[in-house]
Amino acid sequence: MFLFLIAGTDGVFAQENHHGATQDGEKLNVTELILEHVGDAYSWHIVTIDNKQIAIPLPVIVRSSNGAWHFFSSAHFEHGHAQYQGFSIADEGQYKGKIVETNAAGEEIRPLDFSLTKNAVSLLMSSALLIVLILSCARWYRRRKVEELSPKGFFCAIELLITTLIDSVIKPCVGKNYARYAPYLLTVFFFIFINDLLGLIPIFPGGANVTGNIAVTGVLAVFTFIVVNIFGTKEYWKEILWPNVPMWLKVPIPIMPAIEIVGMFTKPFALMIRLFANILAGHAIVLGLTCMIFITVSLGAAMNTGMSILSIIMTIFIDVVELLVAFIQAYVFTLLSAVFIGLSQVEPHHHKNSEI
Repeated sequence: MFLFLIAGTDGVFAQENHHGATQDGEKLNVTELILEHVGDAYSWHIVTIDNKQIAIPLPVIVRSSNGAWHFFSSAHFEHGHAQYQGFSIADEGQYKGKIVETNAAGEEIRPLDFSLTKNAVSLLMSSALLIVLILSCARWYRRRKVEELSPKGFFCAIELLITTLIDSVIKPCVGKNYARYAPYLLTVFFFIFINDLLGLIPIFPGGANVTGNIAVTGVLAVFTFIVVNIFGTKEYWKEILWPNVPMWLKVPIPIMPAIEIVGMFTKPFALMIRLFANILAGHAIVLGLTCMIFITVSLGAAMNTGMSILSIIMTIFIDVVELLVAFIQAYVFTLLSAVFIGLSQVEPHHHKNSEI
């Protein structure tokens, strides 16, 4: 497993001098290396052989400041060191790693950028893979013979996951309307889970830091926010705008309504940050442990050998833990989304009392 990781990251350590790892003994910049690896890119690096980078170029789609559209391959940037049609990838500054163009004043400005980056392509591939897997399961059930009472192998694992999530998460948390929200919650779980697993594979088609990207987790949190508040009951909105608390907490200063409204936004914010931080931290830890081998080279053969062995053991351990974290983070996001949806399905109190 560790050798597999090194095979996927050797290009990172063999890249150009400005990435921190050099061929002439310059000190490795671990912080910059980790940020480069977990960040997005306009090409998909595969491996470096004899200082030659092998990468999959991705399509660049930008609209310049004069209104003209440009379509070309990111291979024209030569791994970020060349300019093409007036565009280049910024090496530093606020737009570092992004496509920029130089205006008449010599300033770097951002064009309107619709390029397919590494994370965007990974999202498309993982979504396509998820659709294929789920539709394959549906196809098996449609064609199931009478004597086949239950699926086997992969289909059995998917059925186990779905039934477990519905029985232990969705149904208890959402309540009697759980069937209405089950498709969304199951989609969220499998989407996060499959992207978490692909992120643990260091080489193509894995290695993209999708669920460790705050833009992706932010969109997922927004979806939950929309589902919670668009389909919330009248009683839910009443508890937010006019909660059942002493009058002095509502007028003349609406203290409690303000707190409830703030709470509407802190819930999806917590979803966004929790998933982003945990996945990003896992990738950073694995890279940091791998860097120990290269950092300790200057300390002598004995120290480097000992730290390399420790690095291998710890990296394998963290990789195994990350497999568990991949499932846990998908489960927790789904669980909390189900809880928030359930809280928005509150019924009038007299209905509850009559049921009791």
